[in-house]
Parts: sequence; C-alpha cells; structure tokens
Amino acid sequence: MHWNVGVTDDIGDEEEGARLSTRQAAERLGVKPETVYAYVSRGLLSSRRSSGGRGSTFDAAEVEALGRAARRPAAAAREAAPEAMSVRTGITLIEPDGCWFRGVDARELAESCGFEQAADWLWTGRLVPGLRFTAPEALLAAARAAAEAMPAHCAAIDRLRAAVVAAAVADPLRFDLAEEAVLARARGLLPTLVGALPLRGDNCGAGLVRSLWPRLTERDATEVFVRALESAMILLLDHDLAASTLAARVAASARAHPYAVVSAGLGALDAPLHGAASAGAHRMLAEVVERGSAAAVVADILRAGRRVPGLGHRIYPGEDPRARALFTKLEQEPSCAAALEAAHEVVATAGRPANIDLALAVLTLSAGMDPEAGEAVFAVARTAGWIAHALEEYAERPLRLRPSGHYTGPRPPRPLPTPVPED
Repeated sequence: MHWNVGVTDDIGDEEEGARLSTRQAAERLGVKPETVYAYVSRGLLSSRRSSGGRGSTFDAAEVEALGRAARRPAAAAREAAPEAMSVRTGITLIEPDGCWFRGVDARELAESCGFEQAADWLWTGRLVPGLRFTAPEALLAAARAAAEAMPAHCAAIDRLRAAVVAAAVADPLRFDLAEEAVLARARGLLPTLVGALPLRGDNCGAGLVRSLWPRLTERDATEVFVRALESAMILLLDHDLAASTLAARVAASARAHPYAVVSAGLGALDAPLHGAASAGAHRMLAEVVERGSAAAVVADILRAGRRVPGLGHRIYPGEDPRARALFTKLEQEPSCAAALEAAHEVVATAGRPANIDLALAVLTLSAGMDPEAGEAVFAVARTAGWIAHALEEYAERPLRLRPSGHYTGPRPPRPLPTPVPED
C-alpha cells in the first residue's frame, strides 16, 4: 500500500482555506503523515482531495478535536462519566504513568519480588521473603479430574474455569469468609489452578511460575524467560475495577465464597476485549513475522473493520507502562528478537502505543506457546487480584453494589399482548 504523503502546504483554493494539508495535520497531531492516513482508515478523520489533485486535505476543527481527545488525561475521561460507579479501594492506584499496588510501584514489585510474595502483598500488605503456596491434595485431585475431563480442543482458560468449580465442591468450608480462612483458600487455590493444567514439558523448578511454564509450552525455560513470565504475572495482578474485577467484587458483595468470586471474574475475563485480547495480538505478531511486513498485516486488519489488537488503552494516554516494563525484560532474551521487532513495527505502522496485551503476546509467541496461553497467564495472575478485592468487599456493607436501572421502556399499564399464532 502506498500513501501519497508528499503534499504541499499550499492548499491554494480559497474555499479550502480552513482545511489543512497532510503535513499540517500531522504536525498538529504530533504524528507522522502515514499515521494521519491510518486515522482516516479507522474513521477518526475524514479527508477530501485537494483542488489541485496533489493530495488530501483535512478539516482543521476536526483535526483539533482529535488532538484534544488524544491529549485528554484519564482523569478527565473519568470525570466526563459522572454516572460511573465509584468504589472505595486501597488496593491499586492507576495514573497515566503507572500503577501502584498498596502504594508500591507495580514495576518495582515485578523487578524485585516473586509472584507469591507480590500476591500476598496485595492481600495483606506484608512482604514475606521466599513465600511459596501449596495446593491441598483433595482440591488438586478434584481440579485435575475436572480439567482432564474437558474435550481435547479446550484451551487452558476453559480448564481453569472447570478447575475452580471442582475445587469449590471439594472444599466443604468454602463459606467461611473470615479473613484468615479466605487467605488460606487463596494460597491453596492458585497452585491448584496451575496444577490442574496438563504438563506439556519438563518441570523447571519450585514455585508457582516455574510450575506454570511447562503447562504452557514444550520448550525448555531459560532463566530470562521464567523471570519475564513472573514479571508479567505480577504486572497483571490487578488493574483497579476492570470488567472482571467488578464482576468479582459484585459477587463478593453478595457474600459469595472465594471460589465463586473467582468464577465470576473468569466469566467476565472470557471476552475478546478483556482477557482474550492477547490471543489476537499473538496471532497478529505471528503473521507479521511470517510475512515480514507489519504494514500489510495492519492494513488487512483495518480493511476488515477490526481494531489492531495490543494497541492503546483507555486509561493510559501513551504507552502502557506495564508493557514497557515487560518489553525491557524480553529484550534480554535473544529468542524474542523477531517478535519484539514485529511488535515495534506494528506500533510504528498503526501510530498507536502498545499495551500489556502486545507485550504478553511477544512472550507467548517467542516461548512457543499457543495464542490462548496469554489468557491463562492473565487468569492465574488476576485471580490474586480478585481475591484482594473480595477481601476488601467482605469488610463492606453487604449488597451495596446494587445500582438501579434507568427504565426506558413503555409506561404501564399496558394490556396483555395478543399471542401471535404459529405458522
């Protein structure tokens, strides 16, 4: 695909005096001329051929409006939606330049802690060196039986959902919502979920992350890869009231037990715009590596009317800081070079910053994992976050997360409708 970007600044026609050339529009938006045309293809800008036929012109007011939208911080976007539910939480703070777990930078935790340590920090505010979680034998046996009974074509996330239900049934004390009881179940549930997944490779050591690796890929784990996976899981622990976390929190508000809370979160996670987003990014990067052209792949995605996966985030105006942290880890692993290059080319071509799904796709593709592996990584990691929110919600007034619907249907009373006869 060839863009005609060599457009003069002299529009020339008096009727087009309020219009901008491609170069002028690019300068006002702070992007490359190619990106301006990408905005047109995504329907964010409209264009018109210049009177001289030498290029396209753009409405100045429309360009300015797009620029303001791109610069608007996340806080302003939230203020523009006063109808949104607000929930008190002391777990995660998100700002345009990062997120903090109980006041500690998530990137620092990912750099210096193990996953079990970070999860326990999220739950208790205590950092215990060398902490390891252990799966109760009865729960693990039930979870494995349920996961193994699933059809062969099922993805890891499907087996995780079955494993949670089976573990709940095997735990007769699951309705004990005292804090220490919930913590004990959380520390047992995470390794139970991991242990329920079938082995695909050789075990690579002790700890939850090292146990998860051979269940996602047949390839041997390098130390850099294992640490990158651990960092990814810590960065994914929580992200404020994302869709799945809100679902989990509503369940906890009704005093659902921890297994049911996790099941609620998994239900909302199983969505193309949430937990499954990394699978689309994985497939895209694999195609870029195979075809050797990010431009061709991105063009095909846009032509099909789809969003380019792994790009942009409604909270972060620029690059997702979690993505940058994970990219930095992956740059230390030589086998990630091709996927990393593909990811950077996609970002440059589409003119939008990367999010954590794109970085996670680089990890899963380079490690020889299935496209759906990223969703499983997301689910195991975010389970810890759901438990943290459940613990917080259990301390609140029950059933407080019960918004009222704004009825827009016909006003009563109405007569009973006449049944429609069958053909």
